[in-house]
Amino acid sequence: MGQGVMSTGEGTRIFPDVEACIDCGGCVVACKRTWDVPRDEQRISISTMLEGQPAEPMQRYNTDSAAALGTDGSPGETSIPMQCYHCEEAPCVSVCPTDSLIKKDNGFVDVRDNLCVGCQYCLSACPFGAPQFPGSDEGAARLFGNGGTMDKCTMCEERQDVGKGPACAEECATDALLVGEANEIADELEKRGSGSFFNDVAMGIIFGDDADQFEGSNA
Repeated sequence: MGQGVMSTGEGTRIFPDVEACIDCGGCVVACKRTWDVPRDEQRISISTMLEGQPAEPMQRYNTDSAAALGTDGSPGETSIPMQCYHCEEAPCVSVCPTDSLIKKDNGFVDVRDNLCVGCQYCLSACPFGAPQFPGSDEGAARLFGNGGTMDKCTMCEERQDVGKGPACAEECATDALLVGEANEIADELEKRGSGSFFNDVAMGIIFGDDADQFEGSNA
């Protein structure tokens, strides 16, 4: 398995090390190939902020981004793998009116297709843009709730059930996608000298009480 995959199965999480991401798109390709995701759809994407801008004071790209965000400095160009992080306090689950979205006992956030009415409440609630509606009619969805069935990253639960890591993390050339329990991810970020990047509110959503294990990692 890739070095970013520290454990698999029940209780594992997926989280980006933005200092390691080089925006190569390998994770996107791995996901599409593994799950036969159509070319015009995606369950993971790379978001780039401050494109082309140098970091301060190091004057290097994508360097110590989390620390820079906590100061008056700029983190410079920063690439962030965005997908479903299977949040502990998942806002998508709390707003779903049909209980299509559930937080399973093993920690994975699952969508039950037969209950989804395409209202897109989850899309509005998710801070990370994870919910996708490939068959949606954007205009009609606002009036009639026919936004198509929601699709998102599954964190390759089926692969993890047999001891494999998520395809995106397995094929990440720089091990920028970390998979494991919260303490394992926190320890790995500390070992690398990387910050958690997201602010305290986002970390609380993703990790719940375990967010305390990341204290100081973005200082």
